Amino acid sequence: MSCICHFFKVLARRAGLLTTVAAAAFFLGASAAEASVQVTEPAYPATEAGGESQYSHFPIPLNQYKPAPPDAGLMQVLTERNEQSGGFNLAVTLVFLGAIIHTFLAGRFERYSHKLALRYKEKLKETNFRVMHPEERLPVSFASAIFHFLGEVEAVFGIWIIPFMFVCWKYYSFEDFSAYLNYDCSFTEPMFVMIIMIIASSRPIFKLAESVVNYGAKLGKSSPGAWWISVMTLAPLLGSLITEPAAMTIGALILSKKFYDLKPKKTLMYATLGLLFVNISIGGTLTHFAAPPVVMVAEKWDWGLAHMIQHFGWKAISAIIISNLAYFFLFRKEFGRLAAQQREFNEFDDAVPQSWEDRNDKIPVWVTLAHVCFLTWTVLFAHEPVMFIGSFLFFIGFTVATPQYQNQMSLRVPMMVGFFLAGLVILGGVQAWWLEPVLTRLGDYAMIGATLLTAFNDNAAVTFLASTVPNLPEAVKYSVVAGAVTGGGLTVIANAPNPAGQAILGKYFKGINPLWLFAWAAFPTAVVFIFFTCFGH
Repeated sequence: MSCICHFFKVLARRAGLLTTVAAAAFFLGASAAEASVQVTEPAYPATEAGGESQYSHFPIPLNQYKPAPPDAGLMQVLTERNEQSGGFNLAVTLVFLGAIIHTFLAGRFERYSHKLALRYKEKLKETNFRVMHPEERLPVSFASAIFHFLGEVEAVFGIWIIPFMFVCWKYYSFEDFSAYLNYDCSFTEPMFVMIIMIIASSRPIFKLAESVVNYGAKLGKSSPGAWWISVMTLAPLLGSLITEPAAMTIGALILSKKFYDLKPKKTLMYATLGLLFVNISIGGTLTHFAAPPVVMVAEKWDWGLAHMIQHFGWKAISAIIISNLAYFFLFRKEFGRLAAQQREFNEFDDAVPQSWEDRNDKIPVWVTLAHVCFLTWTVLFAHEPVMFIGSFLFFIGFTVATPQYQNQMSLRVPMMVGFFLAGLVILGGVQAWWLEPVLTRLGDYAMIGATLLTAFNDNAAVTFLASTVPNLPEAVKYSVVAGAVTGGGLTVIANAPNPAGQAILGKYFKGINPLWLFAWAAFPTAVVFIFFTCFGH
């Protein structure tokens, strides 16, 4: 290691920083590639038929920790587990905590980025900078770009993989870090969410969903309030068929066009976002294949369609309707103001040509059906990346062949959401050492505990860990899943589809404030909590 450090020092003096960075990237890449080739034997072989082997030496599997005494307290268990890991457990949890804190500070980074950008523009004016070539791009402040990246909520967990890598390198080795990423982490969900977002946001699918939601909006004469309540009711329930990420994408896109473009007041904007997150989280519980936290346990606990409808579905529908009506009544005056504003916009739209993306020309039925088939295929093979990625390549080809019916394919937002979820998979995969003992000690407080845990963890991770605990009573199983979906709207990281909604609607906020989001999601969360507890298992 000292030889390598000396080499980079010499290289930095003689060849400059850029060459040094390139060389470092090459060596790290070579190390990772070499590690992936060298790792042939798992560090922890599967202990039971059908189990999965673990190739990295971290995290220590739950069944490898020393058994705790029956009367051991939570802190004693956590302390012993951290000591057994040599301090690694605490270190990676602090990294995870740092990422969570970063999400709360993202807005400040974004605002500081704007300040730096304005200062840089002033400097350019002072130096009389002129663009000398039509293809020349205006220079930007590198510092501003860095802080802008730090202010992107979707980038937060991906950014914190860097300190996580160094922690893994310090306590174990880079080979273990590489093995963890290549063998022990599953990136199926991030890839699926990214692709389903792209397909669901395509013009034929959007227009089809818009026409379906329009039937509900017509009951209120297609006013902003009517569109709002129709989207907030139908889109989440649609998630039980086309999966929650697709429903979130469609719901957020329609809200963007029919509601947020009218510039509602700040409180209603946050109330809508929080309510959307909560509704989407519980809206997928009518089936056993649409909501990520349910998918994690459905097969293992033998929960089928009938079970979900009986124990979760009708409660979710009731909670969605009550929460929607409550917020609609609370903001009825604001909806009235938006209706008047919409009439003015409609008069203006009649006089001004629409943009190409907002055109209303008819899309042939066969084009829409083809898109529906691509969407259906992706949903059916949501857990088989080879199948849905291959289908996605055909989807791209189809859109190229039918450009007159398409809008420009947006890749940035889905890719950022995929980046966010991939980071969450990596950092969340090493948190079982404390989540598991906490879950097993919840007892009668399983639901409220799962709800609170979900606010700071992906709810699918919470239910997955619960599924690994043997002989859980049926009442506890119900409470954990109910709590996981109940708390799925409190924060961006609580439910996998949330980053998609934030990425689509974030442009209407000057940095989404997590505390405001939490506050406005609290009421619908409480409504769901009441339904799932008062009409329990």
